[in-house]
Amino acid sequence: MFYHRKVALHTLGCKLNFSETSAIGRSLVDHGFQKVEFSDRADYYIINTCSVTQNADKETSYIVKTAKRTNPEAKVIVVGCYAQLKPGEIAQIEGVNLVLGANEKFRIHEFIDRLEEQDSPLVISGDINNVSFYADAFSYGERTRSFLKVQDGCDYFCSFCTIPLARGKSRSNTIAHTIEVAQKVAATGVKEVVLTGVNIGDFGKTTDGNDRTDESLFQLVQELEKVEGINRWRISSIEPNLLTDEIIEWVAASKSFVPHFHIPLQSGSDKILKLMRRKYLTKLYKERVAKIKSLMPHACIGVDVIVGFPGETKEHFLETYNFLNLLDVSYLHVFTYSERADTRAVKMDLVVPMAERKERNKMLRILSEKKKRKFYSEHLNTVREVLLEAENDEGQMYGFTDNYIKIALPFDEHLINTIQTVSLVQVSESGCVKGELTTCMA
Repeated sequence: MFYHRKVALHTLGCKLNFSETSAIGRSLVDHGFQKVEFSDRADYYIINTCSVTQNADKETSYIVKTAKRTNPEAKVIVVGCYAQLKPGEIAQIEGVNLVLGANEKFRIHEFIDRLEEQDSPLVISGDINNVSFYADAFSYGERTRSFLKVQDGCDYFCSFCTIPLARGKSRSNTIAHTIEVAQKVAATGVKEVVLTGVNIGDFGKTTDGNDRTDESLFQLVQELEKVEGINRWRISSIEPNLLTDEIIEWVAASKSFVPHFHIPLQSGSDKILKLMRRKYLTKLYKERVAKIKSLMPHACIGVDVIVGFPGETKEHFLETYNFLNLLDVSYLHVFTYSERADTRAVKMDLVVPMAERKERNKMLRILSEKKKRKFYSEHLNTVREVLLEAENDEGQMYGFTDNYIKIALPFDEHLINTIQTVSLVQVSESGCVKGELTTCMA
């Protein structure tokens, strides 16, 4: 045991990374470490990395330098997707002491004692194709809501994506075991749980990544709703080809699964979707949105889209823009395509100049703001339940409705982590909705 040694953790990237960082932190506390804030002086700094964009790679170097400035004597440990993909590259970053791959990141405590005798960076990163286990994870303590990991890995191999190379084959645990983990989350007192994974619609594959069980995401959400103590369940990003009618219909009738879907599109051009090796075309995507809105007109729908993919002409981009402009969605997450080693896309011709990529990104971000403001405005003068968070921003506190509208209220510490009935009054210049309490249930 390493009593009194202090450890600090930092997360880059997605909700799945947040859930795993939290799980790693709890494991280290169980092994005798004291967890502190990343801005505090610690003996060990752990950075859980992402590698979806080039900026995430660059940010890793910055975070390493930040840790070393706080305590030059500390040991810096880098884990996560970037660590699995480019362990040698990370080892070259000044200040890094240990690099752990996907197989090893949940066993950090086993490697720490080796650092004291190590002068050069220690790299331990196995073959991702040999990952044969599934690690449970959920976040707790960092936010009002908890991110519950229900699936890992991906079998899709889209031409722009490195995630299968970083996380391995699609796999999940059984429904029965996932419910046991969900009950642990419920015991923490959080009001909302977000289901997360790499490709959660693929839930049901065994840990060897090959065979399917007779279990599905639809069956999982039915069982999760029976877990006592959780007011809200939110499904994170789900592929349109895996978002079935039965899931949509279940959410529409559910008392605790909220009317919020985040559905990756990536392009509104069928030609580009084929180049990306996506599993659907725009017709299916449009049908999914229409199905949701027919049952839940108030539902929030978020969209992932990539601009500047190789071969995307101005005409292809305008297809995407016009498709999204006419689609009844609520906001966009816009990504500028960046070249990633070991992907099919990096070898493709007709590279889009970076200046053009940025201009297309800007156009879609402006469209996103218009979509969000329209969605927010449609809900003014209505009453919805809001889960309030702990941040005190100059006398204001924030929360989200079930359908993911950001609400601002005067700060009241008694309202933190409570669900309040709020009247939606006005869309503010800052991009949220000013609310008024109709009743106080603190």
